[in-house]
Amino acid sequence: MSDAKKVWFITGASRGFGALIARDALQRGGSVVATARNPQAVTDRLGDHPNLLAVKLDVTSDADAQRAVELAVERFGRIDVLLNNAGYGLLGAVEESSGDEVRAVFETNVFGLLAVTRAVLPRMRTQRSGHVINVSSVGGYASYAGWGVYSATKFAVEGLTEALSYELAPLGIHVTVVEPGFFRTDFLNTDSLVSTRVHIDDYMETVGAMRDFAAGANHKQPGDPEKLAGAMMRLVDSAKPPLRLPLGTDTVVKIIEKNRFVEGELNDWRDVAMSTDHDDTKG
Repeated sequence: MSDAKKVWFITGASRGFGALIARDALQRGGSVVATARNPQAVTDRLGDHPNLLAVKLDVTSDADAQRAVELAVERFGRIDVLLNNAGYGLLGAVEESSGDEVRAVFETNVFGLLAVTRAVLPRMRTQRSGHVINVSSVGGYASYAGWGVYSATKFAVEGLTEALSYELAPLGIHVTVVEPGFFRTDFLNTDSLVSTRVHIDDYMETVGAMRDFAAGANHKQPGDPEKLAGAMMRLVDSAKPPLRLPLGTDTVVKIIEKNRFVEGELNDWRDVAMSTDHDDTKG
């Protein structure tokens, strides 16, 4: 099978990255199972296409996930690429984030990703092939004031992806976590980004400033979503895809900055870090 003919299973495919990637996969001759809570929104965005199957999927529902995979296999016989793209943001200080708000974003960004992955992996294991791609964020590598809970969900995605890569490599299945920076999508719109109901004055200089930044940056972000979709095609075409794929100059700069910071702290505290082993383990 050529890379262009692969069968994609994409969550959150009615808009944003999901819709653009689905469009490009179809244009290359691939088949796409494009899922969304409202599948009509997928059809409205992508049109009718013989290789497109729009499926209802609330990622927080295990039953929805299982049914969507069954429909995908009935239609196309296999799943070659799983793109876990569905998710949303929560902007607010950690203390400002209520239990309900935290649970809701974890339900979609983490537990939803797990539900869909568990539904798809039996098929990929049977095939002894496939590529699982989990969309994280620059916030999955380094956190920021105001993004603590959202980053916690993406840190979880990073950890899950790394473990999956070790577990699935012997079975012929690739795993990649994609780390986009700020791209010019609707992510900062109110229907994709939820702000905590509670605002605490003591966080105005940090989280308040981040809220102002997010409002001012909306639709002015440096990343080009069209180019991201192209990068995803290159990713699935790779015979040896990476575990992590940072996308955007802002992500690259942040990764370098954090790595330097972590290395510096490790050097400063190396003696303490190395002092805690049992004496009988020392050579």
